[in-house]
Amino acid sequence: MAGLRVNSGIAKGRKLYSVPGDSTRPITDRTKVSLFNILGNDLEDATFLDLFAGTGSVGIEALSRGSQFCRFLDINHQAIETIRKNLKLTELDGKAEVLKKNAIQYLGMAPDRQFDYIYIAPPQYKDLWLKTLQVIEEHLDWLSEDGWIIVQIHPVEYKNIAWKRLVEFDQRRYGSTLLAFLKVAENM
Repeated sequence: MAGLRVNSGIAKGRKLYSVPGDSTRPITDRTKVSLFNILGNDLEDATFLDLFAGTGSVGIEALSRGSQFCRFLDINHQAIETIRKNLKLTELDGKAEVLKKNAIQYLGMAPDRQFDYIYIAPPQYKDLWLKTLQVIEEHLDWLSEDGWIIVQIHPVEYKNIAWKRLVEFDQRRYGSTLLAFLKVAENM
């Protein structure tokens, strides 16, 4: 196990398994703590969609802090196995669903539920974050009425986009990580 851990909530202090190899880029503790300080108590009973989930540490943190459900998506077999191990380790597997799916294709399907938070942390430098947001913008039923989309990218990847149906309302930078926060535009 590497230095990944659950920072707060019912699974606080549990060390998480890392995905073998270098196919994922786990969120740093500093960034994860800052993110969940921003989300605060709004996580209570929330639903969470963790896309390009890697180790699952973001969705697991949400569950540990009171979210009622998290769906994890990744296409990497090792990532899927790692998420399952981490959910079992934290005893949060009863509140989660793990799917080996392509996130962009999956979001193009008719939604089976809405999520309060959609977290996007794709492989870097491939514009997958933009493609994912474009698909969500065409399928907003994935997002609850007051839901947020949170994108984790390297700052050099960022592009200021004039979205049709989404609005970026906040942005935070932590070293080599940029978090962008979006929601549905109010005047639609």
